[in-house]
Amino acid sequence: MLFNSIDFAVFLPVVFVLYWFVVNRNLRLQNLFIVAASYVFYGWWDWRFLSLILFSTLVDYLVGLGLGNPPSLSAESSGGQSPQPITSNPQPATSHQQPVTNNQQPVTSNQQPVTRSLLLLTSIVVNLGFLGAFKYYNFFLDNFVAAFSLFGRTIEAGSLKVILPVGISFYTFQTLSYSIDVYRRKLEPTTDFTAFAAYVSFFPQLVAGPIERATNLLPQFARSRTFSYEAAGDGMRQILWGLFKKIVIADNCAHYANLIFGNSDAYPGSTLLLGALFFAFQIYGDFSGYSDIAIGTARLFGFSLMRNFAFPYFSRDIAEFWRRWHISLSTWFRDYLYIPLGGSQSRFPVKVRNIFIIFIVSGFWHGANWTFIVWGALNALYFLPLLVTGNNRNNLDIVAAGRKLPTLRETGAMLLTFSLTLLAWIFFRAETMSHAISYLGGIFSPSLFTLPDFPGMRNAVITMLLIIIFLSIEWKGREHQYALAHLGLAWRRRSRWALYYVIIAAIFLFGGRGQEFIYFQF
Repeated sequence: MLFNSIDFAVFLPVVFVLYWFVVNRNLRLQNLFIVAASYVFYGWWDWRFLSLILFSTLVDYLVGLGLGNPPSLSAESSGGQSPQPITSNPQPATSHQQPVTNNQQPVTSNQQPVTRSLLLLTSIVVNLGFLGAFKYYNFFLDNFVAAFSLFGRTIEAGSLKVILPVGISFYTFQTLSYSIDVYRRKLEPTTDFTAFAAYVSFFPQLVAGPIERATNLLPQFARSRTFSYEAAGDGMRQILWGLFKKIVIADNCAHYANLIFGNSDAYPGSTLLLGALFFAFQIYGDFSGYSDIAIGTARLFGFSLMRNFAFPYFSRDIAEFWRRWHISLSTWFRDYLYIPLGGSQSRFPVKVRNIFIIFIVSGFWHGANWTFIVWGALNALYFLPLLVTGNNRNNLDIVAAGRKLPTLRETGAMLLTFSLTLLAWIFFRAETMSHAISYLGGIFSPSLFTLPDFPGMRNAVITMLLIIIFLSIEWKGREHQYALAHLGLAWRRRSRWALYYVIIAAIFLFGGRGQEFIYFQF
């Protein structure tokens, strides 16, 4: 079910009414209703893949119980023991809400280390096994066959004809992080299966994130929730802005990006550069728009999800960009891959190795194609000079904080960072490596200095004007959680609602090029 569909426009208010007015008196029933609604939401796409979510949920729930102490607390109203973080494990400063913490000491266990390791290995094998089978099997098979063909050997191997389950890369990482945190004794395992199933399948962020941590989201299912008009109003504003990003910006940009990338051999370098620019705003509007809708929807039901985007195109270097882009994934790789490898506390060669590992793995997470791997490696190369000079943590604040305009130096830094990101996006968008290289070759040619020319150029000018308006609003709201968070709140009620109606009108006026969310394929 798509957020920008009629189906969801009917689904959301029905679920909202039943959640707050029918099942609100019993926490366990409320959580069970969330599970049912989430399974309907996911099964609307293809009900057959519900078995994967259910199986992954069962495995990690049982692994968690096995890693913890036998339950000794009596069941609470929620139906089981409330999950609590054991040690402080905060999300980054950009997170929407800090995890709940307490002063408990680490859990002691009589289990042998080998037993605990086998339990964790079970979770890793199941989760990554599903991900590998559906997403990477054909990639490895094709490259294995190609490698033997270099030596004059021909191998006959059949590829899997399977559909990639929507959101599998997201919910497998979410359940896997739970098992790892319980293994590290940073989190007590929950004995409430309903709450855990709701945590895994929570429909607002099920198929495209944010990738939540159990330390933040799971305890929220163990607490009673009351309706907050203020939180709901804030959620509706964030949903509205997310829909604007998706329908007005991303979908219109997607039309021209697809046109230009699909016929790149026929266009001059100036048009190819414009196509890359359209794709940059397509992927940002699409993915951050989804996150805004997900976070806003969760607030309607009394939940706080972590922030996933923090105006990344206003970054002054690549390190800052990756602190602001897809925050839930970048912090996941930081906590579960980069730091265990030694992080930045190792010798310099090991630091470099770790940087390349996390960026390449991040690229591979996005798709089973060499273009994604090169995209990740290219970002690692961008990051390397900052690491060498020790400047990778220079820009931790908000650009031009407290000022209306950036300085010339800040403007130059943002333009350089965006340009580097733009070039990397070409590998992300290209179908093959040869397509990416030829596309770059077309940009860096004398035709770059000609006027862009492609079918629909006049209409594309309107989209470019919309991008400028969009960036202006984002710039004005860059010091807040999202662009509309405080815009207009101090205005008179009539003026504020006029702004919302203008945005709604823009959604209907400039919609009509409906596209699926781009991250559904990942």
